[in-house]
Amino acid sequence: QVQLVESGGGLVQAGGSLTLSCAASGSTNTIIGIGWYRQAPGKQRELVADINSAGRRNYADSMRGRCTIFRDNAKNTVTLQMNSLKPEDTAVYYCKADAQSSTWYTYQYWGQGTQVTVSS
Repeated sequence: QVQLVESGGGLVQAGGSLTLSCAASGSTNTIIGIGWYRQAPGKQRELVADINSAGRRNYADSMRGRCTIFRDNAKNTVTLQMNSLKPEDTAVYYCKADAQSSTWYTYQYWGQGTQVTVSS
């Protein structure tokens, strides 16, 4: 099993920056990919950014150029650095990991979420 704990959320002004951190514990050696999703009230949860074990990164179109994801396997942490934040970035941000549970299956683990609020 994998446990994920997020931190770093808070209130920032539009145009500001914020860094979110996710600490993974448990069977961290089974993690294939890890990333960040967000969900605003009344909206579907959506990908912000993720990174796989080879270091390949994906970014949401709305965030590309405004955020960077880092993974430190030795410390079992993943960090999301966000810049030029906009009010529409306001959401609960969740850390998510895909772990190899068997040869044929993967399992998703989610953190508890951290609130990010961007004021106008």
